[in-house]
Amino acid sequence: MSPWPLVLPVSGVTASEHQTRARPPAHSVVFQAEMTDLWAGVVSGRPDLAMPSFFPRAAYEQVKAIADPAADWRNRLVAEFTADVITAHHLVGRAARSATLVRVVVPEEQVGWIDQGVCDNGVGYWHVAGARVVYRAGGQVRSFGIASLISWRGRWYVTHLGGEVRTGTGGMVDQPALGPGVPGPPGGC
Repeated sequence: MSPWPLVLPVSGVTASEHQTRARPPAHSVVFQAEMTDLWAGVVSGRPDLAMPSFFPRAAYEQVKAIADPAADWRNRLVAEFTADVITAHHLVGRAARSATLVRVVVPEEQVGWIDQGVCDNGVGYWHVAGARVVYRAGGQVRSFGIASLISWRGRWYVTHLGGEVRTGTGGMVDQPALGPGVPGPPGGC
């Protein structure tokens, strides 16, 4: 019997690596591994398993031109991501153990470059909002959104799973739907 949930190895980021303008593909082996790990975190309710899909601290420290990007990453972004993974786990519900990831849809026609200086950024990056996690649970296809993916060195990473703008405390699930849902809308940082 295979271990559950399936987690795939994903290489990390080091502080000495700098941003490139390489546009990330949505169908690479690395992206599929990252999304497999995101899914493992969701179905198990263990956000630590999803962290390889999350925007790395070393990259965030270079991207954000704010006073203490490491503290913002840890205290805001990781805290929100953790709460969102747990909330997505509750969305999948009792079917989590048998639910399967079908695909992750990235609306590639909506990908845009965010320039240095925009959104408090010290360097630019590729951004896309509204990707969709499509899964099968209890015999039905369902989905939820990934509010924001941004690039680092030609790879996509989740920066906001449940929502870029928070509507309250606790976790959020972005646009849950029966069926595959609709990617988008475009926008955000």
